[in-house]
Amino acid sequence: MDTSPHKSDFINVNGIHLHYLDWGGNGPVLLFLTGLGNNAHIYDKFAPRFTDKFHVIALTRRGHGDSDYPETGYDVDTLTEDVRQCMDSLKIDKAILVGHSMANIELCHFSALYPERIIKLVFLDAAYDRTSPIFKSMVEQNPLRHIPIPGADNDYYSIEDFVASIKKHYPYWAAIWSDVMDEEVLHNIEKSPEGKIVERMPDSILAALNDTLRNGYKPEDSKLQAPVLSIYVILDGNDALSSEYMTDEQKALVTEFFDVTRPPLTRECMEQFRLDVPHAKIVEISKGHHHCFIKHENLVFDEMRKFLLS
Repeated sequence: MDTSPHKSDFINVNGIHLHYLDWGGNGPVLLFLTGLGNNAHIYDKFAPRFTDKFHVIALTRRGHGDSDYPETGYDVDTLTEDVRQCMDSLKIDKAILVGHSMANIELCHFSALYPERIIKLVFLDAAYDRTSPIFKSMVEQNPLRHIPIPGADNDYYSIEDFVASIKKHYPYWAAIWSDVMDEEVLHNIEKSPEGKIVERMPDSILAALNDTLRNGYKPEDSKLQAPVLSIYVILDGNDALSSEYMTDEQKALVTEFFDVTRPPLTRECMEQFRLDVPHAKIVEISKGHHHCFIKHENLVFDEMRKFLLS
């Protein structure tokens, strides 16, 4: 049940309807953008904490949640134009953009095109150049890519069973599951004509988005002019371990990757961003979770609060 104190509505941009949530508040607009696969409800608990000083809004990207699912438009230019038209439609002249994960592309490209419309930028474990050899090496060396998940492709005919399967098969999600996730998932799924619970996002859209992330856009970090806060997470390998289906050998490989292999590569990405954006404030969360604004809510809130009010 959705209990977050927001207005839920749609805007027409680029010939499609995009969904957004508006928690109200007074002050500059704080516009939250989501990561791949998430919708605006992922911020149901976190975003309203800022309404005492800001007008807080979250946008659901095309191909996600309650927004439309056109076959095209998943390139960086169209996704960024969606954000611009959203701001125009809502009569937002300037905003603070806050983006998680994939939203790096919209934050960077929008800032490069319209620097005069940016007050500040906040990257929530987002400021990575996914086209770089370092990042690609990090992805390629991840042993989770080669560990099969038994039962992950089973069919489910109730939301309860579907959610239970996510928690069972994906320990990463189980580590942050809460009422927020219960609500968020409702906007990402639908019932097929056969009564199965299925993801709304088709594989073709997921593939197009991944192609944009990995090959279609190199972040224009050196063009960022506004004040920047970038939060990086050194991932906790325990959040990736499963006692349901992993062998001891697989667990050892996963632990070694997250504890030994990945951290220096993450810090290389961080240092490259520091070189490209020397005025950025960078915060590192050790043994953390990619959805840092959920797992480490108070820490992220405090860092954002200090940065936004400075």
